[in-house]
Amino acid sequence: MQFPSPNPQLKIRTSWQDWFKEKRNLKNVVFKMSISNPKSDDKLGAKLEEIRVDLMSLLSDEILLMVLSRVPDSQRKHNCLVCKRWLFLVGRLVRSVKVVDWGFVESGRYLSRACIGSSRTSGVLLTHRLVSVHLNHFDCVDFAANRFVCDEKLVPLEAVERGLSVIANGCPNLRKLVLVSVSELGVSSVAEECPTLQELEIHRCNDSLLRGISGCRNLQVLKLIGFVDGVYSSVVSDIGLTILATGCKRLVKLELSGCEGSYDGIRAIGQCCQMLEELTLSDHRMDGGWMAALSFCENLKSLKLQSCKRIDSNPGPLEHLGSCPTLERLHLERCQVRDKLSVEALFRVCVAVREVFFQDCWGLDSEMFSGASLCGRVKFLSLEGCSLLTTEGLEKVVLSWVELQRLRVVSCNNVKGSEVTPALSSLFSVLKELKWRPDTRSLLAGTDLGRKGGRFFKRV
Repeated sequence: MQFPSPNPQLKIRTSWQDWFKEKRNLKNVVFKMSISNPKSDDKLGAKLEEIRVDLMSLLSDEILLMVLSRVPDSQRKHNCLVCKRWLFLVGRLVRSVKVVDWGFVESGRYLSRACIGSSRTSGVLLTHRLVSVHLNHFDCVDFAANRFVCDEKLVPLEAVERGLSVIANGCPNLRKLVLVSVSELGVSSVAEECPTLQELEIHRCNDSLLRGISGCRNLQVLKLIGFVDGVYSSVVSDIGLTILATGCKRLVKLELSGCEGSYDGIRAIGQCCQMLEELTLSDHRMDGGWMAALSFCENLKSLKLQSCKRIDSNPGPLEHLGSCPTLERLHLERCQVRDKLSVEALFRVCVAVREVFFQDCWGLDSEMFSGASLCGRVKFLSLEGCSLLTTEGLEKVVLSWVELQRLRVVSCNNVKGSEVTPALSSLFSVLKELKWRPDTRSLLAGTDLGRKGGRFFKRV
């Protein structure tokens, strides 16, 4: 096989650079491409800068709200500084508002702020269990009506309506709101603009105001304060409770403070609000017989009475009373339990209760407490500040509860550790939890009852 002889005229290229130098036409093209127009570069850079800056503007408010809602609360203040649009959107994520300067709300600046604050210059503070009021001068006191706050010193209803409209438009995702002395129109505006409102507290409430509250279809937690001695005297009757029940059917927790009513109002709530699980009555002014309507609350799990001067003035025949089959907790705090018939009726209605709490109740002696033996399914008993109850009266009831697992006795001066019988000490030894401090000299630590705990815990 013979190979052709190499052509001596052909030159071997040592590198690509040499080949590139020989191609003058290609070199000129590359040189022209490398010379760019500065004006075109500026336009291109401006377009790129515009795309980079306004990229978030392509997102709608709804999508951007979903993104901002997933940002931690600690970062929301920083997000407000990005731009005016973000400031407005972050304000719409506010779920709870506390207004202390109503003039700031009326000014319209609330739409561009996330929080409101003002200094308190008054040196007089009226504090109540339900409300605290700063008194700037004694002109606020209405001596004729025996009230500390007169109507002339309250914010006008027209101003409250305008302020609520501003808050509702600026915070459509509001979840919790506390109002004092508002009108039906103001509450209706909140109900329309804030469909996700779940928790509402209204002071100085009345029947006409409850028409506006009935528009809050998704409301779950509601606290109504009608009458507060020395502050305001509003009336909530069966009419308002019926209107409330027909509108707010998703209520889970309801608290009525200083409200009037009777059997009809409580029955309407029980029939319409079938999801109601917790009912609290504070300083109630219910007519006699209201307790019989508790049997309509089929899913009620907790019943709490606070600062009630009476439980039920006329509960009716005990054999006609129904019961709450799902009730788990019964809590009485600072109540007067001097009427034996009403106390026995209460225990009969709450016969299925599992946890019983008595705190600072006046008149709870051994005779009154004996009616608790009807509740045979109690697993937890808490007694605090019941100074009339004796050791014997306590023993008769707790020994009848075969399912009792936890016991708490605090500041009950007539319950003596030295009067504990062997049967009661045997019960103490099998309890899962025991706190025994009836007075300052009786302390329970571990399994010892004072200094004589050893012999009390011996099984007989």
